Amino acid sequence: MTLEEVRGQDTVPESTARMQGAGKALHELLLSAQRQGCLTAGVYESAKVLNVDPDNVTFCVLAADEEDEGDIALQIHFTLIQAFCCENDIDIVRVGDVQRLAAIVSAGDEAGTPGDLHCILISNPNEDAWKDPALEKLSLFCEESRSVNDWVPSITLPE
Repeated sequence: MTLEEVRGQDTVPESTARMQGAGKALHELLLSAQRQGCLTAGVYESAKVLNVDPDNVTFCVLAADEEDEGDIALQIHFTLIQAFCCENDIDIVRVGDVQRLAAIVSAGDEAGTPGDLHCILISNPNEDAWKDPALEKLSLFCEESRSVNDWVPSITLPE
């Protein structure tokens, strides 16, 4: 057995547990941010917020289903948003299930499901640093992912 095989065996259960923990934390963060009114949904809406007040943005979620992977315009927007977030020290993750994301966001919204959920930003509700345990867990998850050169980690949302 090689060293890579040994390491691979050890990290699979750990990475699965890490991924599930991050998915649950993202679920909690989305609901909390929506309750506090600091959630921005939509690629263009998010770009506007990033342009006007990037220092107030604390977290970014990019979501795309398999059929969205062929949308060149969306992928260009994602690349630009990713670059901007990395340059401005904004934690960023990818989610592969837009419908599940819509179910989470619409569950906390009386008005129904927002239109474009391909990009979601979480902002600080006020000038004080927002101390949300889910946000802290996700920041740690992103930091650990960057330490192994995974700059935009993928998260699976819980059912």
